[in-house]
Amino acid sequence: MKNINCRIGIDLGGTKIECILIDYDGNEIFRERITTPKNDYNGILNSIKNLIQKSESVTGLFGTVGIGIPGTISKQTNLVKNANSTVLIGQSLDKDLELILGRPVRLANDANCLALSEYIDGAGEEYKSLFAVILGTGVGGGLIIDGKIFSGANLISGEWGHNPLPWPNVNEFPGPDCYCGLQGCIETYLSGSGLENTFCEITGYKVSANEISEKLLNNDQDAIHAIELYENRLARGLAMIVNILDPEVIVLGGGVSNIERLYINVKNCWNKYIISTGEEVDTPILQAKHGDSSGVRGAAWLWPEI
Repeated sequence: MKNINCRIGIDLGGTKIECILIDYDGNEIFRERITTPKNDYNGILNSIKNLIQKSESVTGLFGTVGIGIPGTISKQTNLVKNANSTVLIGQSLDKDLELILGRPVRLANDANCLALSEYIDGAGEEYKSLFAVILGTGVGGGLIIDGKIFSGANLISGEWGHNPLPWPNVNEFPGPDCYCGLQGCIETYLSGSGLENTFCEITGYKVSANEISEKLLNNDQDAIHAIELYENRLARGLAMIVNILDPEVIVLGGGVSNIERLYINVKNCWNKYIISTGEEVDTPILQAKHGDSSGVRGAAWLWPEI
């Protein structure tokens, strides 16, 4: 094998695949995004291979490969499980990639990659424990304790998106169907499509989460109503995390995390859900420093020892 002189990260998402190549100190040398082939597993493999080959061809470097996926590898079967990109479920993704790339590959949940990135040189670098949240196509979470990803005994630590929405009201029960087979999961409310569905319930119109963000900037009352419902649900969901884990900081990533008002309004309404014996909870909620590229950086950092 060639001499390793960089780190390569891949963020495999439902809509995009992103590749980044960074040096020893985390400086970005190459980055490119492409559209994820839809329902095409072999197409996904080839797309990842082509991106990695291009990154090395352009830079003249050769790197370790880390990949963030919207799921995890089962300890029992060594196959992908719990992926909202369902074409990956049941596939031997790490072994298939190692075969076509000719080198070892490290895989981790995409939210764990976000958490690792933000801990190493992002919004959470001053803290010892961090819970990172993805608010995007899906809703994931990743936990860092003392500088290391805490994956859990079954490799599902941080999967808060597939718990029921806490303290539901009568209009929220039993809740929308989730791809996992249950109803009322946090993901069905707090994903980008969850926000879109809330707006549609209010107005009868289906618009994208980005359009809702633009409407908020113009003080559209329907958009404000939708985001107020969203903020309260996010407050309840994160209050559950604080009650169970009590992390030093919570970092938000994913497309919906770009809505600035979340960071003030969620904290304004989460105290009544947190068991804080009457004291105000001062846990910071911060936006991911590296934005929607934090996950791909974390994937590259899955190989710290090069």
